[in-house]
Amino acid sequence: MESTLTSEQSQRHLHGSQEGVRTFQDIIMSLQQYWADQGCVVLQPYDGAVGAGTNHTATTLRSLGPDTWRTCYAQGCRRPADGRYGENPNRLQFYYQFQVLMKPSPDNIQDLYLGSLNAIGIDPNKHDVRFVEDDWESPTLGAWGLGWEVWLNGMEVTQFTYFQQVGGFECAPVPVEIAYGLERLAMYIQGVDSVYDLIWARGDDGVEFTYGDVYLENEREFSEYNFEIANTKFLFTAFDDFEQEAKLCLEARLPLPAYDWVLKCNHVFNLLDARGVISATERMAYILRVRSMVKECCSAYIDRVVGGAASGKANSGVVDGASDGAKVNASSLGRGNANPSGSGETSTGSRDNTSANSATKNNARTNSTVQGE
Repeated sequence: MESTLTSEQSQRHLHGSQEGVRTFQDIIMSLQQYWADQGCVVLQPYDGAVGAGTNHTATTLRSLGPDTWRTCYAQGCRRPADGRYGENPNRLQFYYQFQVLMKPSPDNIQDLYLGSLNAIGIDPNKHDVRFVEDDWESPTLGAWGLGWEVWLNGMEVTQFTYFQQVGGFECAPVPVEIAYGLERLAMYIQGVDSVYDLIWARGDDGVEFTYGDVYLENEREFSEYNFEIANTKFLFTAFDDFEQEAKLCLEARLPLPAYDWVLKCNHVFNLLDARGVISATERMAYILRVRSMVKECCSAYIDRVVGGAASGKANSGVVDGASDGAKVNASSLGRGNANPSGSGETSTGSRDNTSANSATKNNARTNSTVQGE
């Protein structure tokens, strides 16, 4: 109860309001309503295991083609190697992103984003909000973009990305993605130091449910499974089987079912990574297998859904540089110069959890990196 009172006092000081602290689900619903008012389709999270909100078909595949598309959704994300048995207050193997994709990118997207901060009770005029250069690349998606981290009083809370390519295909028009780190934002708003102390919901009768009430046991059990129990023999076979099913769908030119199987492959790869049974050489081979399937899914999607009007030429992989038009789109935000260490989504492809460092049972219990977007 003492930490709750501290959070409420912090909230009142922050916003000059006598209202109670904004709950975790209040933040999600406020963002949904705000972006719905901007014309976004409010979707539900993808119904399979994904490592980031970017992997949802509503972002990855709908970034391709010339059609206008606007969407937002909260996405539960699984990163098996990031689990800490529920013992680390800032790092999780399952966490939430709030994802926004707008195609084409609006000229006033920065103002729209700042408006979204207001919608969740953060006045940008009273806080230090910076856009700091952080271009992004995803090895498994064959995607890259020009981007920025958004820092709130020195803490990364959001990632901006202007997609240049997805699946090796150029994006035209260029879409903009905004990925909020919901837990990190909520911890700042509520003034708590542990994610498990976040107030998730509060009833009119004053009964509260914390993040720990909802997910602490989930973190404990899945960390144990991810690091110690997962059957690696089964997982190696499952990856091959899922890959074959994806290829079967691609032969039938069914990009959406194919992509669903590719996401299953990616999650299996992440589980094998968490178990520490993949060498550096094998890691790259698995990444290339997933990337190849994603590229085929994107090609099939363009042929079947977009109608062959490919959004730019396909390339063999992630490329450097950007077209002049893309650079014009990205330049509207400007670039910052500050450089604190960040732990959110970065240019190394952390959205799909393919970083080179596997977690083990021992370091899983001691790593204290703050979970980002």
